[in-house]
Amino acid sequence: MMQAGSYLAGLGVGLSLIMAIGAQNAFVLKQGLLRNHVFAVCLFCAASDAALIAAGVAGAGAIARNAPWFLQAMRWGGAAFLLWYGLRSARAAWRGGEALQASAAAAPALGPTLATLAALTWLNPHVWLDTVVLIGSISSAQPDRLGFALGAMSGSFLFFFSLGYGARLLAPLFARPVSWRVLEAGVALVMWTIAATLILGD
Repeated sequence: MMQAGSYLAGLGVGLSLIMAIGAQNAFVLKQGLLRNHVFAVCLFCAASDAALIAAGVAGAGAIARNAPWFLQAMRWGGAAFLLWYGLRSARAAWRGGEALQASAAAAPALGPTLATLAALTWLNPHVWLDTVVLIGSISSAQPDRLGFALGAMSGSFLFFFSLGYGARLLAPLFARPVSWRVLEAGVALVMWTIAATLILGD
């Protein structure tokens, strides 16, 4: 039987790690505001987290710790993608206008949207370190590792769906084009900051 203590511990750890502002969260927020593929985006993020958490609890964290080339590949690939995506958002913020309107006609197709999200998720070594290595390590001290993993997974589903669907509460604010420009500038800043930490990190 699953132990409530381990489940709650996993829920707390999962939420505390995922709530920090990051590239993935910024993307989900923007999709929620635009109401573009919100369910698919939230499900993809939560399912990706769940897969990585499961891998960490199952012991795959040792692979990441013992294969420096793997995290290095993620580091440089992720940095390059984040720099490009940040430039894209900065250009959108600079131009403003129609490109920032929440228009269904201008919405990207589901495939490209998920491809971008996949890069933001799977090419970010911080995601691997948090979900696979850190959560995997913490789970080893839990009396109920499965309960802990399920708690951490529940945290991911709770956070991403709350962020994606809760974003629409900000819709009145983002009815003004200037708000979209500020959002795009903020997204660019987040992407470039994370890219800088990857490039300058040890």
